[in-house]
Amino acid sequence: MTQLSSICVYCGSSAGDDPIYAESAERLGTTMGEAGLGLVYGGGAIGLMGITARSVMAAGGHVIGIIPQFLKEREVMLETAHELVVTEDMHERKRIMFERADAFVALPGGIGTLEELVEMMTWAQLGQHRKPVLIANINGFWDPLIALLRHMADAGFIRNGFEVSYLVANTAEEIVPKLLAAAPAKPAPHAAEPIPIADL
Repeated sequence: MTQLSSICVYCGSSAGDDPIYAESAERLGTTMGEAGLGLVYGGGAIGLMGITARSVMAAGGHVIGIIPQFLKEREVMLETAHELVVTEDMHERKRIMFERADAFVALPGGIGTLEELVEMMTWAQLGQHRKPVLIANINGFWDPLIALLRHMADAGFIRNGFEVSYLVANTAEEIVPKLLAAAPAKPAPHAAEPIPIADL
């Protein structure tokens, strides 16, 4: 058994131009809910954010939305989420998302999604966590980023011993199995110490 019980999904508050992005968000949410995995996400009701959250809930999964006060209207907060946390700012939002999740997935998205993904990769590189980070490279969306990471290493800016650790899934169906395989195992329960006969 692994310690994976909730996944933080970073994604766009838009659905993008290619229908495969929305389809993949729905499949991911359904897979998570059916696997008993909770969703931690940005709290929005629109775009890939809303699609993912509603799909998790429809499949029986628990959804935690975390959204800063100033984005409640812009990202249209999903009032039906099981738990909603309204933060003062983006820094608090990201910290709570990190604390409440066991793994991180980046679906297609914009600058905010990219920034959140790269921050988790940076923290892992610096040894601040060991939670799996997965790039959902749907229809090659993240190919330029993956190429850039290789280029950074080839140019000597990602040195040996400081490699950036991340997983890549090309389809929504691959995401949950890859995270389950990468998540650390739960520590075995300690066996009860035998009571010496003399103390009985």
